[in-house]
Amino acid sequence: MARSITFLHTADLHFGAPFRGIRNLSETWSDRLLEAIGAAYDTVIETAIKREVDFVVIAGDVFDTARASYRDYRRFFDGLHRLDRAGVPAYLCTGNHDPYTSWQIDFERLPPSAVMFDAARPSFALYERDGEALCLLGGRSYFNQTWPRDQRISEGIDRASLERNLERQTGRDNLSRQQAPFSVGVIHTGLTLDPLKAPENPLDLMATGIDYWACGHIHSRYAYPSWDDPSIVFPGCIQGRDANETGSRGCVLVTLTEGAGNRVEFVPTASIDWERLSVDVSDASTVSDVERSIVEALFRANGRAQCARMIARVKLVGSTDLHDVLCRNDVLEDLRTRLSSAYDEFFVDELSNRTKKPRDLERMGDEALFAAAFVRAAERRGKDISALRAEVEEQLVEWRLDPSAANALTDDLCDQSMGLVLDLLDGGLQR
Repeated sequence: MARSITFLHTADLHFGAPFRGIRNLSETWSDRLLEAIGAAYDTVIETAIKREVDFVVIAGDVFDTARASYRDYRRFFDGLHRLDRAGVPAYLCTGNHDPYTSWQIDFERLPPSAVMFDAARPSFALYERDGEALCLLGGRSYFNQTWPRDQRISEGIDRASLERNLERQTGRDNLSRQQAPFSVGVIHTGLTLDPLKAPENPLDLMATGIDYWACGHIHSRYAYPSWDDPSIVFPGCIQGRDANETGSRGCVLVTLTEGAGNRVEFVPTASIDWERLSVDVSDASTVSDVERSIVEALFRANGRAQCARMIARVKLVGSTDLHDVLCRNDVLEDLRTRLSSAYDEFFVDELSNRTKKPRDLERMGDEALFAAAFVRAAERRGKDISALRAEVEEQLVEWRLDPSAANALTDDLCDQSMGLVLDLLDGGLQR
């Protein structure tokens, strides 16, 4: 019978991190954000225990700062002790935000089942279940807040080194693949997405013989070579902290099985989701209609999101006779305040007007034929922009930028390009 293990991979908890760039926040929502990271971490621990995983991997940046508070330490260590009581080991490394030298060892000791990988050199661990060796783990922590350019953080972490070092540590000979079929590497790295933070070539990691690289640092979910059978995975952060960290956030449940591809399941942990929404108000005849359109868009987005509450930045788009009214700051602010207070699930952090006045195609004469055809083509393209989004995401990765911004950038590109062409046509007629 094929052997198998299941573990939870999380990273970038960022205890103590501030929530950035938020406007006009109410006291209720301030309290919710203050508790959000701790609540997300509790969900990680509860999921590990409920799903009866073999172990948990935490790939760095537990804390947001090198001088974390005792309160944050206690919250984190309480979770590790819960895992220990449930018989679930934890393996962790430090990251650039919480380097090895900054950990306050006088605050708390790790429980017996938790292992922190060394920073001075690679270190190793063996996971056993019912006396059977199942998984070799190797990892390395960040020593300081920067990583030496002339040194790879994964150096010395490969299948052969795991077997050799664990034989020496345990006194057990021949910890071969037949005895421990699986191997996991744990590092905090920028891979090729952030060349300033312990960069690694994914092909080098793939050549180590390690079955699964549990990585941290990139706050978006990312897998290499693909999510179908990933060998290198970033689970992303467990709770988005600003409008740039949109969408569901969480950890991943990993299953390794002999003779089969790696399987990864996303587990949402965030209690608050961040969203950027474009709401077309072309059909609205009153500001009240605009409000209803926004509410409908908020509920649709909340239905797709895998969390209880949502902070949204809403952009009004489309061609409408209400354009001049919506340009008034007092109208937008009153509308934003009303939306934020009407529903417990939503907070509208920003409401912006990007609508256009209706164009007089009759005045444009023959050029209206081209304009109308262009608009129809743009609308058809807008309904099926998955290919364009994929192109934008690929370019962001190549530029070592956050690929999660692809959706917002694609929408903006489509809006701006259509508006530019129509503005040029309209302006040409007025000259």
